[in-house]
Amino acid sequence: MQSCIFCKIVGGEIPSAKVYETDKVLAFLDISPVSKGHALVIPRQHFATAMDVPDELLQEIIVVVKKVAKAVMEATGAGGVNLALSNHEIAGQTVPHAHFHVIPRHAGDGLRHWPQGKYAEGEMKGYAEKIKAQL
Repeated sequence: MQSCIFCKIVGGEIPSAKVYETDKVLAFLDISPVSKGHALVIPRQHFATAMDVPDELLQEIIVVVKKVAKAVMEATGAGGVNLALSNHEIAGQTVPHAHFHVIPRHAGDGLRHWPQGKYAEGEMKGYAEKIKAQL
């Protein structure tokens, strides 16, 4: 997909700080990092969301995510790492090319997690049944 910024990175049209690559997967540093060392792991082939990626390729991608996460933690001295994946704009996906974020975490870095809610009495079971019906 020519207009996709990640496809342009894959094609070498836009420079990037690559940290790992295979013939199917590319990992590079995010140009707008949450913290220094924040990496992105993408399939080289264009897929809009992770749900569009074929299962076999998604398995390869998650293995690279694991490898990159370990390297990011070691290289940055992070005490932990967040692995993030957003699918569709409403969920915060800003580039419509499937990608995992590997974000190194340090004590006191200020990054906060989303608020947690609660289910009303019996509501959880209803959602579980609706989800199961779609599987």
